[in-house]
Amino acid sequence: MTRIERNELRDVSAAVLAVATHLSVRDVLQTILVSARRLLGARYAALGVPDADGGFAEFLADGISDEQWAAIGPVPRQHGLLGLLLRDPNPVRLADIRAHPRFEWWPAAHPVLTDFLGVPITDGADILGEIFLANKEEPGGFSAQDEELLGLLAAHAAIALVNARLHERNRELSIVEERNRIARELHDSVTQKLFSLRLTAEAASALVDRDIDRARAELDTVRRLAAEAADELRAVVVGLRPPDLAGDGLDVALGKQADLLDRVHRPDVRFFGGQVPRLSTAREEAVYRISQEALHNALRHASAGRIEIDLSLRANLVVLEVRDDGIGFDLAASGHAARRLGMTSMHERARSAGGRLDVTSHSPGGTIVRLEVPLGH
Repeated sequence: MTRIERNELRDVSAAVLAVATHLSVRDVLQTILVSARRLLGARYAALGVPDADGGFAEFLADGISDEQWAAIGPVPRQHGLLGLLLRDPNPVRLADIRAHPRFEWWPAAHPVLTDFLGVPITDGADILGEIFLANKEEPGGFSAQDEELLGLLAAHAAIALVNARLHERNRELSIVEERNRIARELHDSVTQKLFSLRLTAEAASALVDRDIDRARAELDTVRRLAAEAADELRAVVVGLRPPDLAGDGLDVALGKQADLLDRVHRPDVRFFGGQVPRLSTAREEAVYRISQEALHNALRHASAGRIEIDLSLRANLVVLEVRDDGIGFDLAASGHAARRLGMTSMHERARSAGGRLDVTSHSPGGTIVRLEVPLGH
């Protein structure tokens, strides 16, 4: 192998390795295409990646000028030999492309092609694209050795395309996960604050004509809840922790939450529990959010007269219990859509924190949501 050939193969290898870092897949495919044309001594080279509409999502060419490319016109469709290479995994090597039964035509400005070598780009049984060369510069046309080398370069192109697909899939999964996180956060925090705000505003409206002092007090609560909802929404957007947790810790944050809910809702809401050790950021937030969801469900669905929040340390576990004396519900039934989302959210949060969540409910008799989270990180 000559020094020039070694340099070309080194360029191809470096490009394929770089696809996982900073090079786009188009740059990698262009490098492979240029190297293939030079290594095999062809006048023209092209590489196509099909789309689902009979055309090409990517179509690269080497060996023609920009002016020639513009004069040729639109990117070709999946017809003739181009279509064959996308459906048949076997290479095509010809002394004259025009003699092949699948040859159709080319535009007026298209260069005249003679000897031809085309190889599908495959991943297992899937054909991802095609690479082909035309007009061998040395007499005799393309050889079996040329076909083998182009097949090797096509395998490099397949690696680049598969990596690009994996990166795109990972990116899409990250977007979906972030959307789910935001949906959970909005449901767990902001929705509950707005629910409390609405009830308090309704109470203020009912009192304004007969007890202006109590109406003012209720409006003060509306202002406070609106500010807290804004803080929670800001925390969701930037991925911050709930404001109370950041400095107070779980026991104080849950106590504040119980005091607020007791003031603005009909059921008695009481917090029982002493100080517990600080947990990791993720675990503290999971406990806090699960308590919010459990309280929200109890306030909205249980018709309870009393709701209790208990936080304790038992062995190496922090244990949270949210209990109500309401009407209970059937755990096996589908139930209300919001409650289904809330139950799913609680279980996902418990798993993410390495904890265990149990929900028991009896009708009548009420509901108990119990969460156990280990200490440590």
